Amino acid sequence: MILRMSTLFLRTLREDPADAEVPSHRLLVRAGYIRRVAPGIYSWLPLGWRTYLNVERIVREEMDAAGFQEVHFPALLPREPYERTGRWTDYGDDIFRLKDRKGNDYLLGPTHEEMFTLLVKDLFSSYKDLPLSIYQIQWKYRDEPRPRAGILRGREFAMKDSYSFDVDDAGLERSYHRHREAYVRTFDRLGLDHVIVKAMAGAMGGSLSEEFLTPTEVGEDTYVRCTSCDYASNTEAVEVPATDPVPHAGLPAAHVEDTPDTPTIESLVALLNDREKLRRDDRPWQASDTLKNVVVKVVHPGGDAELLAVGVPGDREVDVKRLEAQVYPATVQAATEEDFDARPELVRGYIGPDALGADKPAKVRYLVDPRVASGTRWVTGANEPGRHVVDLVAGRDFTADGTIHAAEVRDGDPCPRCGSELASAKGMEMGHVFALGRKFAQALGLTVLDENGRQVVVTMGSYGIGVSRAVAAIAEKNHDAKGLIWPREISPADVHVIATGKNDAPFETAEQLAAELDARGIRVLLDDRRGASPGEKFNDADLVGIPTIVTCGRRIVDGKVEIKDRRTSERIDLPIAEVVDHLVEVCAS
Repeated sequence: MILRMSTLFLRTLREDPADAEVPSHRLLVRAGYIRRVAPGIYSWLPLGWRTYLNVERIVREEMDAAGFQEVHFPALLPREPYERTGRWTDYGDDIFRLKDRKGNDYLLGPTHEEMFTLLVKDLFSSYKDLPLSIYQIQWKYRDEPRPRAGILRGREFAMKDSYSFDVDDAGLERSYHRHREAYVRTFDRLGLDHVIVKAMAGAMGGSLSEEFLTPTEVGEDTYVRCTSCDYASNTEAVEVPATDPVPHAGLPAAHVEDTPDTPTIESLVALLNDREKLRRDDRPWQASDTLKNVVVKVVHPGGDAELLAVGVPGDREVDVKRLEAQVYPATVQAATEEDFDARPELVRGYIGPDALGADKPAKVRYLVDPRVASGTRWVTGANEPGRHVVDLVAGRDFTADGTIHAAEVRDGDPCPRCGSELASAKGMEMGHVFALGRKFAQALGLTVLDENGRQVVVTMGSYGIGVSRAVAAIAEKNHDAKGLIWPREISPADVHVIATGKNDAPFETAEQLAAELDARGIRVLLDDRRGASPGEKFNDADLVGIPTIVTCGRRIVDGKVEIKDRRTSERIDLPIAEVVDHLVEVCAS
């Protein structure tokens, strides 16, 4: 079927939408692919929906080719299964909850582990029924506190989620790698460069979790790769190797010193090195020798809150995303004035280990970076204004309640695997694979009889792809200053035929070419508008981003039309009689 611009439900925009932050958001709105309904909620217009369906088709074809079977669940789900797994509470404010007319609780599905688990439990009871992998492509709903970047991070989004069911861990490993390989093929077909990185499991739990990230400066994830080995990880999942205990015999006793006019770590270090009696005898003090203790409020699902102190070397900040990943499903907030007023032992700016710990009067749990190992020597707050304690030795003078990986990860940090340097980059999460294990099956009673007749809990994997997000990710990668440039398999059409001029000949030629191309299986967008100027049509063609543009204009008198490659801007003139065969060949390549 030929799409005609004269009747197509489309309005392109010359100005960027005011709320657009990234190129994909700006161009998808301007080119008439999506329209905003509310924050994080978008309608899909005809060109956008065709593009989305092409992405969905590719995902479905690769899932089917891998032997996975498609099912479909409702988006409106009952509370009870999520109550049994604890996620009705754990999700906190991130899900949309509602009641029916009888007062029963429901939610709009943020993800469907519970539904998949219960479906298999309902139908299968023997090891002979397994392994099984089933999937769906369904719209999900999450109450994002800060929806942004158009369809990259919304409250409603389409996701392919699949689940594997196996009798034992060896089967789960095979299923996991089948999905992982299918994902590589899927993202290759979508034309998305991807890096597979270690990730946190979050609400999913499980023993293994990896993200498929596409590198982009607009991505919300920061990941690191080793410059020598194949280690790659989301920064939230980087585990800092624990520092070996350091012998501390002969180190000076801890001593409290006046340290006026030291509002920053740098000024404190300068003072330490300037005063002869405070200098180290082995080397100058550095920012990394100071111990910064940051107090935050950890809010648990249900509203209970506690204060937590995190100790990190003074040359690093606490990374809130890393911290939240460690304390999930709790969230992290800044400690308030009231929190400090209720604990006079905590002197802001001078908090030291003597005031911290679950067994101390302030009753603030104290977790430190793994670099704060036994025997390491520190300068930190003395819990008095304008004073610091010097030569405080971990294990000798203080003990924390535990360790936590919450300090920022930086370029040049050692690789946890081989010790070489790490390098960071920005990426956008496109897929996530989890070895769930038995968490959901145990909670929901999914068991089967094994070959010995014993009841065993099924082990599961969970695997997601952001389908609607992929449309934006592809747009992020494929655009220029003029507009979108779709890969052919993703594009809503193969060829954009434009008729320009005031007489009928260009329009008749465009109609003829469009009909012949359509008959040969080529998807055509035909600009047959009589009232639009040539400049308007050319601008719209560049903005909309169909990969091949055919202009029927002034060269018609010579029996020729112009063919433009949208990606390279290369143009050729061809005799009209050769155009269809040429374009069929181009579209097949």
